Amino acid sequence: MSETTTICALASAAGQGGIGVVRISGIRAAAIAKVMLGRVPKARYAHYGSFFNENGGEIDKGVALFFPGPHSFTGEDVLELQGHGGLVVMRLLLDTAMALGAIPASPGEFSKRAFLNGKMDLVQAEAVADIIDASSKQSARSALRSLSGEFSKQVNALTQALIELRVFVEATIDFSDEEIDFLASGKVKKKIEKIEADIQTILTSAEQGAILREGLSVAIAGKPNAGKSSLLNALTQESSAIVTDIAGTTRDVLKETIHINGMPLNIIDTAGLHISKDKVEQEGIKRAHSEIERADVVLLVFDAQDKIPDLSILPEGINDKPIVFVKNKVDLTDDVVSIKHSNGQTQLSLCAKNSEGIDLLRQELSSIAGLSDANEGVLLARKRHIIALESALASVHNALTQLDNNASELLAQDLYYAAQDLGSITGEFSSDDLLGEIFSSFCIGK
Repeated sequence: MSETTTICALASAAGQGGIGVVRISGIRAAAIAKVMLGRVPKARYAHYGSFFNENGGEIDKGVALFFPGPHSFTGEDVLELQGHGGLVVMRLLLDTAMALGAIPASPGEFSKRAFLNGKMDLVQAEAVADIIDASSKQSARSALRSLSGEFSKQVNALTQALIELRVFVEATIDFSDEEIDFLASGKVKKKIEKIEADIQTILTSAEQGAILREGLSVAIAGKPNAGKSSLLNALTQESSAIVTDIAGTTRDVLKETIHINGMPLNIIDTAGLHISKDKVEQEGIKRAHSEIERADVVLLVFDAQDKIPDLSILPEGINDKPIVFVKNKVDLTDDVVSIKHSNGQTQLSLCAKNSEGIDLLRQELSSIAGLSDANEGVLLARKRHIIALESALASVHNALTQLDNNASELLAQDLYYAAQDLGSITGEFSSDDLLGEIFSSFCIGK
C-alpha cells in the first residue's frame, strides 16, 4: 500500500436516507478538508457548515469530523462528512474528493489499513464486519467481544506460552551434555497438556461461535404427504409452504431462516422422496438429495401411521450427521407428543399441523448446536479460525508424542508449527493472499 494514496467511500448504507456519510482517509485528507470546508476542522470536534466542490460551489450543509493520524480508525488522517443522504449529494461529495486527489476505496480497505497500521489485529478487523452482519443480539454481543480483543487475548496468551516452551526445549537441546534431563522432569509435559486443553476450550467456543455466525442448516426430508411443509410452517410460524392433502405439493426447495437462542436456523423444505417417472418431480428429488447432503442436521419426517421411518429414501453417506426422526401426525394415532433418545438416535413425536411438540424440536436443535441462553462466553469465529485451531491442536498433540519418544528436535518443531497456526488467527503471521480474501468480503465503506 502506497503511503501517498488517499481513499474515499460512502461509509453509510447505499441508497437514499436522511443522513449520508463520506469517509476520506490518507495523506491528502487535510488538504481535501481545506478545499471542501474552507479549513481543516479542529481535531475530534463536530463542525457544522457548508461542503464545497473543487470550484468553490456549495454542494450541501452538514457536519464534518477530522481525526488526525495516528489517532483515527485507520491510523491515518481521516475526514468524515455527514450530509443529507441523497444519492446525488453523496455522489457529488465523492466526485469532489476524487477530483482533489482521492481514489475510490476497495472493499474493506479502511479496516485493512487499520490492521496494517497496527490499530487492530486480524480478528478484531473481521469482528467489524461481523458486527455489521450480525443477525441476532447474541451474535452481535459475541462479535463485540472479539472486537474488544477478548478472542485475540486468549490466542496471544497461548501463542506466547508455546514460544516460551519452545525456547526452553531448544535451550535444553543446546545443553544436552548436562547430566540433568529437564524434559524428563514432567514439567514440560504438564505445560504442553495445559496448552492442549486450553486450545481445545477455545476451539469448542469457536465452533459454537461459527454456528452463531453462519447458522445451522436443517433439511426437512421425508416421503410425499408426510407433513414436511406443515413442519416448516410450524417452525417459522408462517405459511411459508403450501399445504394440501395432495401428495407431492412441494416440488422444489423452500428455504426460511428463524432464530433459536440467537442462533440462525436455515430451514430447508425438500420435495417428497420417492420413485417417480415425472421429470419435474425427478428434478425436485435430485435437488432434495443435494440439500440433504449439504445440511448440518436432517429431520426425517414420517407419518405416525407408518410406525417406523423408511431410511432407504435418504441419499447414501449421511450417517455422519445428526438425523432426528420426526414422527408426525400423532393426532391420528394413539401416540403422544414426546421425545426419546436411544442408542445415539433421537425420535420426536409431534403434530406439525397443530404445532404440538414444536418447542421440543426447537430445544433439540439448540442442543445439537451446543448453544443456549447461557453461552455468553461464545466468541464469534470464522472457518479459518477453526481450521487454524484444529491444526494447532494437532501439532500440540504431536508434540506430546515427540516428548514421549524423547525426540527433542521434533518436539520443538511441532511447538513452532502450533505457534504459527495460532499467529495466523490474529494476523501475526499472514500472507497477502489471506488478507486479500478476508477484506474483499467487507463492504466498501469499511
